[in-house]
Amino acid sequence: MTFELIATDSASQARAGRIETAHGPVETPIFMPVGTAGTVKAVHAAELTGEIGAQIILGNTYHLYLRPGIDVLERAGGLHKFNSFSRPMLTDSGGFQVFSLTGIRKIREEGVEFRSHIDGSKHFFTPERVMDIERSIGADIIMAFDECPPGTSDYRYAKRSLDLTMDWLDRCLARFNATEPKYGYDQALFPIVQGCVFPDLRREAAERVAEKEAPGNAIGGLAVGEPTEKMYEMIEVVNEILPRSKPRYLMGVGTPANILEAIERGVDMFDCVMPTRNGRNGMLFTKQGVMNMKNKKWEYDFSPIEEDGAASVDRIYTKAYLRHLFHAGEILALQIASIHNLAFYLWLVGEARRRIIRGDFLPWKREMVEVLSRRL
Repeated sequence: MTFELIATDSASQARAGRIETAHGPVETPIFMPVGTAGTVKAVHAAELTGEIGAQIILGNTYHLYLRPGIDVLERAGGLHKFNSFSRPMLTDSGGFQVFSLTGIRKIREEGVEFRSHIDGSKHFFTPERVMDIERSIGADIIMAFDECPPGTSDYRYAKRSLDLTMDWLDRCLARFNATEPKYGYDQALFPIVQGCVFPDLRREAAERVAEKEAPGNAIGGLAVGEPTEKMYEMIEVVNEILPRSKPRYLMGVGTPANILEAIERGVDMFDCVMPTRNGRNGMLFTKQGVMNMKNKKWEYDFSPIEEDGAASVDRIYTKAYLRHLFHAGEILALQIASIHNLAFYLWLVGEARRRIIRGDFLPWKREMVEVLSRRL
């Protein structure tokens, strides 16, 4: 994997770049639709690569390990062949899922023992085991195994958690370097910067991660309960240290405004379930603001969902029709809303890229953040 920095914004830390992978290029800033279990919910692969314009999607090691299982994925020839998505993919390591399994997992130095949320069966993840699983899944970019502490953690816990994550990173790198990819193309391993909301821990983590000289680096453990302004502060602290010549990936973030703020602070890659999850619940993000498509105000509104929207569904269907589909419990409502929101997110990061290259990113970003706060 390679990364080329194409342009930087003179008034901020925003940058436009290009990642090259074995499955094609990724132009940054980029948003990665989340395909947790090998699929982006309610969206076909052809729609992802077509009107949505997804350049890379994300899969989850924890979920894919449990179902369909590594044996199935290996027999299929990896996740790309299994789900028919031919463009780049990234897998997270399952660290966040372990964090969310409070009560049914035990963390110790060797690894994490947990019970499946599907059938209660017992499993054990070590850094080495996670590397083996991610080799079998076959994503272009894979993440190191980490512990993700809650945003409200005290300093003592955050420090202990960071030390564990850094120890696990060394073990991940050793296993990764001792093994070969399984499907004839290279994979890139990204370390993850943790440290909760404590600037000194974040600096320590960023320095230790930067020393690894990985092809890219991730910022984890944010948007997990801490105040939004703390999240932005931690991004600034970390990006002062992480090398500018490598892509920076902010994990699990976030709202459209969060993404624009992070781009301003030098982040290149994003993922979040929000566009699909919120879409399935009737919330649409648009260039004019946010719409709740279940509201009665749309009952007789026969105008397009969004006349200048990024997806064809925005012009084919009306607000009244989409509201009807939600109230009727029709699956098509979930499909339309998911396609719309994902296309909007991809339009947003694509427009940010164009503005960075053109030189007017910051005034556009400030205007968009204000627009995105409107409830229509």
